[in-house]
Amino acid sequence: MPSNKSVSDAPITQFINCRILRDNELQREDLWVREGRILDPEKLFFDEQGYADKRVDCGGSIIAPGFIDVQINGGYGIDFSQASEDVSDGVSFVAKKILEHGVTSFCPTLVTSPPEVYHKVLPQVKVHDGGPHGAGVLGFHLEGPFISAEKKGAHPEKYLRTFKSGGLEHLMEVYGSLDDVAIVTLAPELPGSQSVVRELSQRGITVSLGEHRVLLLVSESVSVQPGRFHALSNPSVSAVVQFHHRDPGIVGLLTSDRIPAGRAVYYGMIADGIHTNPAALRIAHRAHPSGLVLVTDAITAMGLPPGRHTLGQQVIEIQGLHAYVAGTKTLSGSIATMDMCVRHFKQASGCSVQEALEAASLHPAQLLGISPKKGKLDYGSDADLVLLDEGLNVKATYISGEEVWRKGQ
Repeated sequence: MPSNKSVSDAPITQFINCRILRDNELQREDLWVREGRILDPEKLFFDEQGYADKRVDCGGSIIAPGFIDVQINGGYGIDFSQASEDVSDGVSFVAKKILEHGVTSFCPTLVTSPPEVYHKVLPQVKVHDGGPHGAGVLGFHLEGPFISAEKKGAHPEKYLRTFKSGGLEHLMEVYGSLDDVAIVTLAPELPGSQSVVRELSQRGITVSLGEHRVLLLVSESVSVQPGRFHALSNPSVSAVVQFHHRDPGIVGLLTSDRIPAGRAVYYGMIADGIHTNPAALRIAHRAHPSGLVLVTDAITAMGLPPGRHTLGQQVIEIQGLHAYVAGTKTLSGSIATMDMCVRHFKQASGCSVQEALEAASLHPAQLLGISPKKGKLDYGSDADLVLLDEGLNVKATYISGEEVWRKGQ
């Protein structure tokens, strides 16, 4: 028997005593959820004459959309770029662990690898929703091997590739399939890359053009670097550059008047206190706050003690909070969690609580073209939620309105 007069027999949950991140503001009001989606309380009350079956007292917590990590290479001893018979189990293990850091969706990331790794790994993991079993998988992020040798960072040079005359055909030979792929990172300066960008974009795949430090993503068709590379993409394209007075790079692009009105520009940053200087965070944020996307770039060693671990074909050494290619001082990924990045970003950039939270939720969702279903708390959006205290520490995580993790339990 229905508990109220609503049009659905499904139970209704009311989150009370909370502040909701909505429309760039923290609004003190209740949040209503049914069947995994956020309800409009006015329609519920006046049209359906419905009411709550369950109330959750949030104790004054902030409720933000669940965090989305579009660049995570593994963690807790799991390396997504290691070919094995149980890749899916490894991804599921990490998906379960990152719930405690507020992540409700993510893109498992593969770094530059030989073709046999892609052929082995990619078929084993499919796009799927999150739940008590772990955060949802939005699709793979393939970072390489079509990377410039000059900006390879920690990518092993012997596995780097250039595009042969076939362009996309050569890419398909390397990857084997583009099923369940959300993002491909490649170097825009490689001959033949323009046609590959267009074809990937037509398939709905986000194309990230960059190197190892910062990703810049341009939504829809836009000339990113006139005279050097013209990226035509939908829904998004990215590029990575550093600031120089004769080559202003990312800052120059973010402040450029050549970006057409209505075109969104996104750029990813690892706010772990290691990869990005606080001054660089402040400059980038002030230049274009609405496009900043926080990524962890987390590797196998996230959640593990210092020592040696793998990242694809490389051995990585953890020294304190630094992750280096063994025997070098080349940074290779991070051991940061998303909630750590949110807190550091707020502290280092001086941004508002709302801006810090949106950089880990709204902006990555917009980048992937899945907003407002994800990344917002609008009526009709998925009820993927993270409850936080005033210090932005995660208290609880919900997926589709169901609690999947709570601190102390």
